[in-house]
Amino acid sequence: MGMGVDIRNRIAKRAAREIKDGMIVNLGIGIPSLVPNHLSHDVHVMFHAENGVLGMGKSPEKGLEDPTLCNAGGFPVTIVPGASYFDSATAFGMIRSGYLDLTILGGLEVSEKGDLANWIVPGKRIPGIGGAMELAKKAKKVIVLMNHCNKKGEPKILKTCTLPLTAKECVSIIITDMAVIEVTDHGLLLKEVMSPFTTEEVVLNTDAPLQVSKDLGTVN
Repeated sequence: MGMGVDIRNRIAKRAAREIKDGMIVNLGIGIPSLVPNHLSHDVHVMFHAENGVLGMGKSPEKGLEDPTLCNAGGFPVTIVPGASYFDSATAFGMIRSGYLDLTILGGLEVSEKGDLANWIVPGKRIPGIGGAMELAKKAKKVIVLMNHCNKKGEPKILKTCTLPLTAKECVSIIITDMAVIEVTDHGLLLKEVMSPFTTEEVVLNTDAPLQVSKDLGTVN
């Protein structure tokens, strides 16, 4: 099932808590693009986009969009003081050189080892892998935001991904409409449950084995 705006913003708001002051952060299309709208006022970061922007701000208010200023997904954005523009080659040079502290991406599937599949469903229109492959391997930390289950109600967090991989063993944290899960050397660790779901519901809807944190939290 698809997610409503409120749920998408809830996931983005939780993801914003992972961003620390001074970071350089890349945002994927979809839910990740909502993250700047939920950033704490005392956290100052530079959001990066592959199309050549460093220093994106919140989404513009309706009617105040700049048609020449957008993110990598083509959606209008604002900029913060100190922002800069450059070509895509320079944008990818930043990625490949390891300057990104964090990338927040959408996902189709994530495995228990942190493998990520997020660019194609076989038989569907091919959008192209874009910069996801490089972002997944070169950013210092990778967070994936997605539905916990697909449109058929099947788990998207699996023992082994069934879709073509974007990158292997790259994901650090998975945030879904049901839970916050950390990828560790010893498997997947359930850190927080999104209310009104229960721990049992999260486990039932996750194909891969889940360890439950002793300090399990709830996201209201």
